[in-house]
Amino acid sequence: MKNELLYEEEVLEEKRSLILEELNEKRINREKVNEKIRYLSKESKGSYNEEKETTEKIYGVLQKDIDGYEEALEIPYFGRVDFTEKFGFEENIYIGKKGITNNMRGEEVVVDWRAPIADLYYSGTGGEAYYKAPAGLIEGKLLLKRKFLFDDGKIKDIFDDSLNELMINGEEGTELVDEFLKINLEESRGKKLKEVVSTIQKEQNEIIRWPKNFPIIVQGSAGSGKTTIALHRLAYLIYRYKDSMKGDDILVLAPNKLFLDYISETLPNLGAEEVKQNTFEELVKSKFKLRGKIYSKDDKLRAIMEEDDDNKRNFIIKSAGFKGSIEFKNMIDKYIALVDSSTREIEDITIDGYIIFEKKEIVKLYLKDLKSYAINKRKDEIKRYLSLKIKEKIEVLLYSIDFRWESKIKNIKNTCEDLIERRKLLVEEYDKRDEIKNHILKNYKKQFNEYFKSWKGIGVSDIYYRFFTDDLFDFIGPENISSELLDFMKEDFLINYENKIIDEDDLAPLLYIRNLLEGIEEKEKFKHIVVDEAQDYSPFQIHLINSFSKGNSLTLVGDLAQGIYYYKGLKCWEDITKDLFKDKATYVQLTQSYRSTVEIIDFAKHTLKAQKLGLKDAKAVLRHGEEPKIIEFDESEKNIYKIIDKIIEKIRELGKISIAIITKDSKQAQKVEKILKNNSAYKFQRIKGKEACFLEDNVIIPSYLTKGLEFDCTIIYNPSKKNYQNNILDQRLLYVMLTRALHYEYILKLDSLTHLIEENN
Repeated sequence: MKNELLYEEEVLEEKRSLILEELNEKRINREKVNEKIRYLSKESKGSYNEEKETTEKIYGVLQKDIDGYEEALEIPYFGRVDFTEKFGFEENIYIGKKGITNNMRGEEVVVDWRAPIADLYYSGTGGEAYYKAPAGLIEGKLLLKRKFLFDDGKIKDIFDDSLNELMINGEEGTELVDEFLKINLEESRGKKLKEVVSTIQKEQNEIIRWPKNFPIIVQGSAGSGKTTIALHRLAYLIYRYKDSMKGDDILVLAPNKLFLDYISETLPNLGAEEVKQNTFEELVKSKFKLRGKIYSKDDKLRAIMEEDDDNKRNFIIKSAGFKGSIEFKNMIDKYIALVDSSTREIEDITIDGYIIFEKKEIVKLYLKDLKSYAINKRKDEIKRYLSLKIKEKIEVLLYSIDFRWESKIKNIKNTCEDLIERRKLLVEEYDKRDEIKNHILKNYKKQFNEYFKSWKGIGVSDIYYRFFTDDLFDFIGPENISSELLDFMKEDFLINYENKIIDEDDLAPLLYIRNLLEGIEEKEKFKHIVVDEAQDYSPFQIHLINSFSKGNSLTLVGDLAQGIYYYKGLKCWEDITKDLFKDKATYVQLTQSYRSTVEIIDFAKHTLKAQKLGLKDAKAVLRHGEEPKIIEFDESEKNIYKIIDKIIEKIRELGKISIAIITKDSKQAQKVEKILKNNSAYKFQRIKGKEACFLEDNVIIPSYLTKGLEFDCTIIYNPSKKNYQNNILDQRLLYVMLTRALHYEYILKLDSLTHLIEENN
């Protein structure tokens, strides 16, 4: 292996010189472009110059390319595969985060990890192998798969996969130790999610490279890399479909702003800077103006956790569940159909009292001919259609006025014998006629426009208010919904309405109504949407999100075992695979966990089994560490800082950074913060749910805000029998808490432990 290392060091220098040669050429080109920009700036003297704008864009592309090449000088690649095509010659292919080409020599120095041939690095198992290229299958033999570990720009070590062993023992159920993967997993994590292009595993790679034309649902155990896979999939799709898909054609929906910050560096590091990242709440806000303060899903979860009145708690739970159901969507459909069929506001279109277009003609257009248009769009279409006919209608009207006056004039001529009087009467009649005609010609456009101006569109919030206050509300719901629940929902809605509060559970119905009234424009749709923590979205929300994707192009990733918003979220993936995707979605279950040590994962298994979801146990990569430690604390709670400071001191000595004290709820987090603020030697940030980023390495965080996050060390605060009882919510909260740690986990026991931990221990 020593000779191989020396050989690879020589290859590294060769490739670096080729990269540098190309980089210098790009720098020269950049300077030429910059010189042109300076010249054009001088010429334009501050005024707009189209050529200057185009040249600046070229400069931006060049600069981005140069940045990538400069980064590649440090670590040009992470892997190598040796492949012999059928009836061809052997190729040594080096794979990196960015594809590098030396254009001067026409040589591909490094292959992009997303390229078809790079699939061999992730999924190839030696011997007979193939990869899918745009031209078709390329068959041959995989002779070598090598991984490189860099340190300070130098090759520290190389790892060759034993291809024969992979072929024989690579099936499910066997455990192979990937030393390269273990070394990467043992690193300390910072405040941001990192890209993992060098350690993508076979089952992850298959999901990443899945075609965009089919929805894919990934059920992944805690730590299985669901989020990472989804983000790398986006980078792959942009590369694979670069001629038809750009970054801003893609949307990522994440649970909260803190999570968005956590993943904020991943996509730019993968060359996918322009991907839009948002929460569901922000998506709704971007579509129409909401008037009021949002009562968030976490506010509601806290209310459910803290509500002492069982009856009220049950109503809150059932109301949230019903609002998130397809039945509630259908209820809105029925109501909108009734509103749609009402044509009370439609009247004849008149000009100076003359009917130009009859009501029945307009009603026919509204209810029949333009039925396929969104309700509020029909008015514009009717106006557009009638405006094409109005000149002709006015001509007919003027002709009819002439005809009517001809009769009057004829009568004067026949009955008035006095010539002077007759002349006077005729002049008066002609003047009257001309005045009427001139007034019509002068004002018909204004009166026509005023008709449509007075035809008010239906407001989203107004129709939703009418929906709840209309007597029909009690009659259009499904039979299995009790009148008591409907009464509670109406009362709750009206209280919120009066106080200018918008329940987050009302966001999906409001946006759905907006789509029915206004329609979804093509420019609003995305070519692909990723939904992270998808198990926490209601069927109604998923249905709505899908309406913003082109061709059902969705990636949904989640874990039913972490569905803490169980009362409104998905009960099972079949909730959407059958009804929404008509069994055309691909379902993949990931059980391999890459986050935690074997000991931490084993410790959390009992909380997963207690949920009885029928999901497979998580399997840890063979990375061992300390057993989770249960620390009994007999002193007064106000002295808890002593043990917490000792834990932090130890973790820092071990070279780890991020530490989370996880409480059940915000009240407990507030109490812990007060104790530590007054006594601890360390600084802490208490996470409340509205934060945009982590400011400290040490955080105090409620259980429900930790989903999707990971820390070097977690301290589970007082998981007692009183705090965690045998119900769905407590089981899932505890499972989430126990699966956040990468390396070390401590259980602070102040009272009797919950049976969910006690039995496991």
